[in-house]
Amino acid sequence: MTLFKLLLSAVITLIFYCSVNAKSFDYDLKPIKVAKDTYIFVGKTNDFSFSNGGNIVNTSFIVSSKGVIVIDTGPSLRYGQQMKQAIEKITNKKIMAVYLTHHHPDHFLGNQAFSDVPIYALAGTLSNIQNEGAAFADNLYLMVGDWMRGTDVYLPSHKITQGIYSVGDHRLEMLAYEGHTSSDMAIFDHTTGVLFAGDLVFHKRTLTTPHANLKQWQAAISKLSGLPFKVLVPGHGDISYDKKPLLAVSDYLTWLDAVLNTAADEGLSMMETMAIKLPERFKFNSLLHEEFSRSVIHLYQGYENVTFKTVN
Repeated sequence: MTLFKLLLSAVITLIFYCSVNAKSFDYDLKPIKVAKDTYIFVGKTNDFSFSNGGNIVNTSFIVSSKGVIVIDTGPSLRYGQQMKQAIEKITNKKIMAVYLTHHHPDHFLGNQAFSDVPIYALAGTLSNIQNEGAAFADNLYLMVGDWMRGTDVYLPSHKITQGIYSVGDHRLEMLAYEGHTSSDMAIFDHTTGVLFAGDLVFHKRTLTTPHANLKQWQAAISKLSGLPFKVLVPGHGDISYDKKPLLAVSDYLTWLDAVLNTAADEGLSMMETMAIKLPERFKFNSLLHEEFSRSVIHLYQGYENVTFKTVN
């Protein structure tokens, strides 16, 4: 083989490697229009893994008259950067603000890509990111590997409180709740009727509960159910145009609370509780067995403590 052919072969190999490597870190973000000016990037309903790069979350943006409003920034710097690129294909308007629904890593670790605009969050969310953000980032590095390259914790720059804000030609109501975490923000766009529920709502995907308070979560769902929304954007799972996902979340929370109460009253161990047969009506929710087992780990000791205190 001539030197020219050797060099050509090397170049082709390098181009192929770079192409495969670049493709392997492409989140393939495709915005779905759900209302006027309103777009959603729908993530998978799997666990974090290298194969999905942590893209298990729904993020959103609104093209207002004064600029683009971003809701949650995804699980990594790469995601945030690719989100910006996807937005630029829809509009030439500049991004004017980012709003974070809560502090879980798939919702805020793309913040660095938006460091040139104000990033808003509830005070509790800011505090939670300060306290837990670095550990979350470390954990995602372990689970999704090089998708996280260059990702660091970037804190929200502005605190926001509950209330209605005029952002361009959109009237956005920031709603402060507790339940999924100690600081959850839902955003209701009065202009379009779109409700961005964050992780207070999972649709056809089993709830995650590492920071959950089930009673507070139920209260939040009850309040969300009273809103006159037309489109419901959950933190995870399919977009909905009715209240069925809210009813499903409430049903699961009621069942989970009851089953953990009963297990504690009967003196079951964690392993015995994890082995409880799960209702057929939840079987279409992804990761049902996995998330129920995790919920036992997250929550069961609290139920045992109440039971033992009552016995004493």
